[in-house]
Amino acid sequence: MSRFMNEKYSGLKEYTPGEQPKDTVYIKLNTNESPYPPGPKTIAAVTDEVMASRLRLYSDPESAALKKALAERYGVKSSNIFVSNGSDDILNFAFMAFGADGVMFPEISYGFYPVFADLNMIDAVNVPMKEGLAIDPADYAGSGRMIVLANPNAPTGRALSAKEIESIAKADPSHIVLVDEAYVDFGGESCIGLIDENPNVLVVRTYSKSRSLAGARLGFAIGNGDVIADLEKIKYSTNPYNVNSITSAAGIAALAEDDYYMENCRKVMETREWTEIELKNLGFEVIPSSSNFLFAKSEKIGGKALYEKLRERRILVRHFDNPLICEYNRITVGTPEEMTALIDAVRDLIGENV
Repeated sequence: MSRFMNEKYSGLKEYTPGEQPKDTVYIKLNTNESPYPPGPKTIAAVTDEVMASRLRLYSDPESAALKKALAERYGVKSSNIFVSNGSDDILNFAFMAFGADGVMFPEISYGFYPVFADLNMIDAVNVPMKEGLAIDPADYAGSGRMIVLANPNAPTGRALSAKEIESIAKADPSHIVLVDEAYVDFGGESCIGLIDENPNVLVVRTYSKSRSLAGARLGFAIGNGDVIADLEKIKYSTNPYNVNSITSAAGIAALAEDDYYMENCRKVMETREWTEIELKNLGFEVIPSSSNFLFAKSEKIGGKALYEKLRERRILVRHFDNPLICEYNRITVGTPEEMTALIDAVRDLIGENV
């Protein structure tokens, strides 16, 4: 850190992204990316010569066409849609806009939540998990703070029902309940249907997981019009052109071939179920998952040891040093062939440790 750094940021404990290796070829099951490529219409949109020729111009700051397409897909108005450069940007904006009274989130959840709280100097309460790394909605009711819930949760994969989320929203209608639905297309229940009767519910989504566009950086939020306007105020105070032209074109095209992506989600869920059974047959404890990953541990091999030995075999999974979950590894669901290779490697490694 240089001597020029603002001291109020000097103590930040920054977010650590998942490993993106460049030195060799890995089976990459560590960052919850889709194992399937973007659809043909999406690829055509980002390689269009006319679009490329317009890169000399700024993108539409209103992202009107993209908002219209999203509104049609999710049955809301364009005024209910906010778009940004990845859902992480939206999360940060929400902390800035709605966190004045503090925030509350699970102690085991997306690692960026405490970072955004620290960055924006917001008092944060980390709620302990229940047995099996579960979340109890009653712990969040009437807190007098903004509530932030990844649903399905990461890295556990567990999901709450929309009814459970609504009970939290109704218990404290004066504070935002932010529902981070990054993984909802893999078996969770969306809370978009709650926004009409619960104006404090804000749903945040991403194209990174279910729509194979992690590298494009595109996120969106759906909520009450006034809440969306608050986010727009933050956007226009930071970067009005926060969604570039190519990403916007990709986002619109992806919605035009939504069936392709939803079929990919179905395939991921099918592979997830197969992988869960195989891991359990090998003696693993696996948290029930409604996401595109599994959270698993074994008494036959430690979490860090498994991560390291798989890495030696060119298979990457995600390991966390947090003592509460250090015996687990988060395993992204890849193609059937990738998951077969994983199971074969795990079977061999457990054999070495029996």
